[in-house]
Amino acid sequence: MSDISEEQGRLTKIASAIFLHTEHAIYAALGLLLALTAFIALVDAAGLTWEAMRALGGAAQILEVIDRLLFLLMLIEILHTVRVSMRSGTLTCEPFLIVGLIASIRRVLVITLQSSEITHAKDWSPEKQALFNASMIELGVLAGLIVTMVFAIFLLHRARDDGRPAGEEKAAGES
Repeated sequence: MSDISEEQGRLTKIASAIFLHTEHAIYAALGLLLALTAFIALVDAAGLTWEAMRALGGAAQILEVIDRLLFLLMLIEILHTVRVSMRSGTLTCEPFLIVGLIASIRRVLVITLQSSEITHAKDWSPEKQALFNASMIELGVLAGLIVTMVFAIFLLHRARDDGRPAGEEKAAGES
Protein backbone atom coordinates (compact mmCIF):
# COMPACT_ATOMS: atom_id res chain seq x y z
CA MET A 1 0.00 0.00 0.00
CA SER A 2 2.86 2.40 0.77
CA ASP A 3 4.35 1.75 -2.70
CA ILE A 4 1.14 3.11 -4.26
CA SER A 5 1.15 6.23 -2.07
CA GLU A 6 4.88 6.81 -2.78
CA GLU A 7 4.19 6.48 -6.51
CA GLN A 8 1.26 8.92 -6.26
CA GLY A 9 3.42 11.35 -4.28
CA ARG A 10 6.17 11.15 -6.91
CA LEU A 11 3.66 11.67 -9.74
CA THR A 12 2.15 14.62 -7.90
CA LYS A 13 5.58 16.22 -7.52
CA ILE A 14 6.40 15.66 -11.21
CA ALA A 15 3.02 17.09 -12.31
CA SER A 16 3.48 20.06 -9.99
CA ALA A 17 6.95 20.76 -11.40
CA ILE A 18 5.65 20.53 -14.98
CA PHE A 19 2.80 22.94 -14.22
CA LEU A 20 5.16 25.32 -12.43
CA HIS A 21 7.55 25.42 -15.40
CA THR A 22 4.62 25.86 -17.79
CA GLU A 23 3.31 28.74 -15.68
CA HIS A 24 6.75 30.40 -15.66
CA ALA A 25 7.08 29.98 -19.43
CA ILE A 26 3.69 31.60 -19.98
CA TYR A 27 4.57 34.43 -17.56
CA ALA A 28 7.84 34.97 -19.44
CA ALA A 29 6.06 35.06 -22.81
CA LEU A 30 3.45 37.46 -21.40
CA GLY A 31 6.21 39.63 -19.96
CA LEU A 32 7.98 39.78 -23.33
CA LEU A 33 4.76 40.75 -25.13
CA LEU A 34 3.99 43.40 -22.52
CA ALA A 35 7.54 44.77 -22.77
CA LEU A 36 7.26 44.94 -26.56
CA THR A 37 3.87 46.66 -26.31
CA ALA A 38 5.26 49.11 -23.74
CA PHE A 39 8.21 49.91 -26.01
CA ILE A 40 5.88 50.56 -28.95
CA ALA A 41 3.69 52.76 -26.72
CA LEU A 42 6.81 54.65 -25.55
CA VAL A 43 7.89 55.35 -29.13
CA ASP A 44 4.34 56.47 -29.97
CA ALA A 45 4.18 58.73 -26.90
CA ALA A 46 7.57 60.23 -27.78
CA GLY A 47 6.31 60.96 -31.31
CA LEU A 48 3.14 62.57 -29.98
CA THR A 49 5.16 64.64 -27.52
CA TRP A 50 7.46 65.81 -30.31
CA GLU A 51 4.48 66.76 -32.50
CA ALA A 52 2.83 68.65 -29.62
CA MET A 53 6.07 70.52 -28.92
CA ARG A 54 6.56 71.44 -32.59
CA ALA A 55 3.00 72.70 -32.93
CA LEU A 56 2.93 74.24 -29.44
CA GLY A 57 -0.08 71.99 -28.95
CA GLY A 58 -3.36 72.91 -27.46
CA ALA A 59 -5.27 71.16 -24.75
CA ALA A 60 -6.38 68.29 -26.99
CA GLN A 61 -2.80 67.42 -28.03
CA ILE A 62 -1.49 67.68 -24.48
CA LEU A 63 -4.33 65.48 -23.22
CA GLU A 64 -3.51 62.89 -25.88
CA VAL A 65 0.16 62.86 -24.80
CA ILE A 66 -0.82 62.50 -21.13
CA ASP A 67 -3.30 59.77 -22.05
CA ARG A 68 -0.59 57.80 -23.87
CA LEU A 69 1.89 58.26 -21.05
CA LEU A 70 -0.66 57.05 -18.49
CA PHE A 71 -1.41 54.07 -20.73
CA LEU A 72 2.32 53.34 -20.80
CA LEU A 73 2.43 53.60 -17.02
CA MET A 74 -0.41 51.06 -16.82
CA LEU A 75 1.51 48.66 -19.06
CA ILE A 76 4.62 49.01 -16.93
CA GLU A 77 2.62 48.38 -13.75
CA ILE A 78 1.11 45.23 -15.28
CA LEU A 79 4.60 44.13 -16.35
CA HIS A 80 5.75 44.74 -12.77
CA THR A 81 2.89 42.54 -11.55
CA VAL A 82 4.00 39.73 -13.86
CA ARG A 83 7.58 40.04 -12.60
CA VAL A 84 6.50 39.98 -8.96
CA SER A 85 4.23 36.99 -9.62
CA MET A 86 7.09 35.07 -11.22
CA ARG A 87 9.47 35.87 -8.36
CA SER A 88 7.19 35.28 -5.41
CA GLY A 89 4.79 32.72 -6.82
CA THR A 90 1.84 34.76 -5.55
CA LEU A 91 -0.46 37.27 -7.17
CA THR A 92 -0.78 40.55 -5.27
CA CYS A 93 -3.74 42.88 -5.64
CA GLU A 94 -1.94 46.20 -5.06
CA PRO A 95 -0.56 46.55 -8.62
CA PHE A 96 -4.05 45.95 -10.01
CA LEU A 97 -5.41 48.68 -7.76
CA ILE A 98 -2.69 51.00 -9.07
CA VAL A 99 -3.60 50.13 -12.68
CA GLY A 100 -7.26 50.80 -11.88
CA LEU A 101 -6.31 54.10 -10.29
CA ILE A 102 -4.33 55.16 -13.35
CA ALA A 103 -7.17 54.07 -15.68
CA SER A 104 -9.67 56.07 -13.62
CA ILE A 105 -7.47 59.15 -13.73
CA ARG A 106 -7.12 58.75 -17.51
CA ARG A 107 -10.90 58.67 -17.83
CA VAL A 108 -11.30 61.74 -15.61
CA LEU A 109 -8.91 63.65 -17.88
CA VAL A 110 -10.84 62.63 -21.01
CA ILE A 111 -14.21 63.53 -19.49
CA THR A 112 -12.86 66.86 -18.29
CA LEU A 113 -11.65 67.78 -21.77
CA GLN A 114 -14.91 66.66 -23.39
CA SER A 115 -16.94 68.63 -20.85
CA SER A 116 -14.78 71.67 -21.42
CA GLU A 117 -15.43 71.48 -25.15
CA ILE A 118 -19.17 71.11 -24.58
CA THR A 119 -19.42 74.06 -22.21
CA HIS A 120 -17.44 76.33 -24.53
CA ALA A 121 -19.67 75.56 -27.51
CA LYS A 122 -21.77 78.46 -28.73
CA ASP A 123 -24.91 76.46 -29.38
CA TRP A 124 -26.21 74.88 -26.17
CA SER A 125 -28.83 72.20 -26.85
CA PRO A 126 -30.78 69.74 -24.71
CA GLU A 127 -28.59 66.93 -26.08
CA LYS A 128 -25.44 68.72 -24.92
CA GLN A 129 -27.07 69.37 -21.55
CA ALA A 130 -27.86 65.64 -21.20
CA LEU A 131 -24.29 64.72 -22.22
CA PHE A 132 -22.88 67.21 -19.73
CA ASN A 133 -25.10 65.85 -16.94
CA ALA A 134 -24.04 62.26 -17.73
CA SER A 135 -20.41 63.35 -17.71
CA MET A 136 -20.79 64.95 -14.30
CA ILE A 137 -22.40 61.78 -12.92
CA GLU A 138 -19.56 59.70 -14.37
CA LEU A 139 -17.01 62.07 -12.83
CA GLY A 140 -18.70 61.67 -9.46
CA VAL A 141 -18.63 57.87 -9.73
CA LEU A 142 -14.97 57.98 -10.80
CA ALA A 143 -14.10 60.26 -7.88
CA GLY A 144 -15.67 57.76 -5.49
CA LEU A 145 -13.81 54.93 -7.19
CA ILE A 146 -10.50 56.78 -6.99
CA VAL A 147 -10.97 57.51 -3.29
CA THR A 148 -11.89 53.87 -2.66
CA MET A 149 -8.82 52.55 -4.51
CA VAL A 150 -6.49 54.98 -2.73
CA PHE A 151 -7.97 53.90 0.61
CA ALA A 152 -7.55 50.22 -0.33
CA ILE A 153 -3.90 50.81 -1.26
CA PHE A 154 -3.41 52.65 2.03
CA LEU A 155 -4.95 49.75 3.96
CA LEU A 156 -2.78 47.23 2.11
CA HIS A 157 0.35 49.18 3.03
CA ARG A 158 -0.69 49.36 6.68
CA ALA A 159 -1.62 45.68 6.84
CA ARG A 160 1.63 44.42 5.30
CA ASP A 161 3.67 42.65 7.97
CA ASP A 162 7.18 43.35 6.75
CA GLY A 163 6.63 46.98 5.70
CA ARG A 164 8.00 46.33 2.22
CA PRO A 165 6.21 47.66 -0.88
CA ALA A 166 4.39 45.28 -3.22
CA GLY A 167 7.37 44.87 -5.56
CA GLU A 168 9.55 43.49 -2.81
CA GLU A 169 7.60 40.45 -1.67
CA LYS A 170 9.52 37.53 -0.33
CA ALA A 171 10.69 35.08 -2.97
CA ALA A 172 8.95 31.70 -2.98
CA GLY A 173 11.64 29.92 -0.94
CA GLU A 174 12.54 32.84 1.35
CA SER A 175 11.33 32.83 4.96
